[in-house]
Amino acid sequence: MLSILAVSVVTLGAVGLGAWGVRFARTTSDFFVASRAISPWWNAAAISGEYLSAASFLGIAGLQMKLGASALWLPVGFTAGYVALLLFVAAPLRRYGSYTIPDFAEARLDAPRMRLLAAGVVLVIGGFYLVPQLKGAGIALGVVTGAPYWVGVVGAGVVVALVVALGGMRGITYVQAYQYWVKTFAILVPACLLLIHLGGLPQRSALFGQELPRAPAAGLVVSLDAPTDVTFPAAATYTIDGVRASAAAGEERTLAAGALRLPAGTVVPVAEGIEAQRGEDWIRPISDEGRASPLFVGSLLLATFLGTMGLPHILVRFYTNPDGPAARRTTVRVLGLLGLFYVFPVVYGLLGRVLTPQLYVTGATDEVVLRLPEAAMPGLGGEILAALVAAGAFAAFLSTASGLLVSIAGTISHDLRRARGGRGGRGARGGRGADVRTRRFRGAALGGMLVPVVLALVARGVDISLLVGWAFALAASTFCPLFLLGIWWTGLTSTGAAAGMLAGAATATAAIVVGVLSGGEAVTAGDAVLAQPAVLSVPVAFATMVLVSLRTPARLPRDVEGQLRALHAPEGLGLPAR
Repeated sequence: MLSILAVSVVTLGAVGLGAWGVRFARTTSDFFVASRAISPWWNAAAISGEYLSAASFLGIAGLQMKLGASALWLPVGFTAGYVALLLFVAAPLRRYGSYTIPDFAEARLDAPRMRLLAAGVVLVIGGFYLVPQLKGAGIALGVVTGAPYWVGVVGAGVVVALVVALGGMRGITYVQAYQYWVKTFAILVPACLLLIHLGGLPQRSALFGQELPRAPAAGLVVSLDAPTDVTFPAAATYTIDGVRASAAAGEERTLAAGALRLPAGTVVPVAEGIEAQRGEDWIRPISDEGRASPLFVGSLLLATFLGTMGLPHILVRFYTNPDGPAARRTTVRVLGLLGLFYVFPVVYGLLGRVLTPQLYVTGATDEVVLRLPEAAMPGLGGEILAALVAAGAFAAFLSTASGLLVSIAGTISHDLRRARGGRGGRGARGGRGADVRTRRFRGAALGGMLVPVVLALVARGVDISLLVGWAFALAASTFCPLFLLGIWWTGLTSTGAAAGMLAGAATATAAIVVGVLSGGEAVTAGDAVLAQPAVLSVPVAFATMVLVSLRTPARLPRDVEGQLRALHAPEGLGLPAR
């Protein structure tokens, strides 16, 4: 009941702020770029709010529990990506004066077809990145309330679509800033209180020494909803619904659905896809093979570092700053806010390994943040902390999904229409034209949520981290080279940009599809590249853009020097934005 109340309060708060934001959303500029009037602190909180998604709030702790310290390279890459944004993209992108990424692509390269290609990439990245947010909402609501999976998916989709349709970018800015602080408070307070309650980290030998996770002193009962394939790292006796059985060390078994009971001190079996690791191996950030291998970690860091500057819902935020210096100040503040948040998922991963070992049996390590408070602090205190965490989790889904839907709605209502020859009309204030454009935006926001909701309903068994990793690899292999070369190199042609984006997208997607079909677990170097292909796809995209551009000089845009001046000249010179 407490969790339902907490989730309801967060949801009503988001809807209320979205409704309040309607009063500010009157013009086309309000809906697309919040009239470029958002201060650095508001914008930094909003960017952090939409960036900290299901993968951050639930996924990092779950991956850390599952894989070990090597999973902590993810938040390192997520945060470091803003350094690249700060150095190379933030200020020039704001100076250029576009509404959307496809706006930039068409204007910079003087090629209408680039608008259509960029719009397609925005829709693919945004749509598939929405799926894990909706899936996370379905899982979280099911854990805390017992509701069916589809209720959380549909409910989150409806709330997000309404909030975005009501307020556009101006309204959603306030919602996402509010949700950042909800998420940070919801993950910070329980983590600190649990450490105080436990007197620090328990069972350090399982965290840093030679021990494997074991059943606690009272034994362990795990409810299996379906037959489950597990591996026993050590010899064990157990019962399933009262039927006694035993397994040898290293033996693989299919456990029937029912109540699995493990005696106190028994080494916990692990589900398929999870490797049993002793503490000293689990805490090691890099190892010789698997997802902690140098090749995989390097590719992961490349994808997150460069992929951040290619995420549509993040890039569009820099159009809302008043000027280039404000965009830079916003980015510096984002680095601090993300650093504050990412300290705390680590705590949940460490405590989850020793206090919720049943998640190793079911394979549901993504639930550790939601399950841990009541496991560590039984009673009313644990229930209150669990409710707080549930509220933060739901805020994570809503805020990121809102940012993604703003990008999708803007692309559908603004970019695809212009690509078909519709009237663009940038910056109109008032009048019938502005009313028509805002109605189109609202309709696109409502319609743009339908496909992701359907995909989330049918993709319940797909790993959240797989979809998020693919989105980052795709962003790093398409928009990242487009922006870096488009902002800093005069020789980029529309043909080269299109060829590079298509080559990068095809390479990243093909590698991940082959990896999924082959069932590779990143054991070999080839498996690592397939699981996280940025180390291959990003160089392919850059090389293709450069080589094709050098071979097609006739396709250089008109007045390329003027384009670069618009990107780099200080605002005080009075040069017009494109």
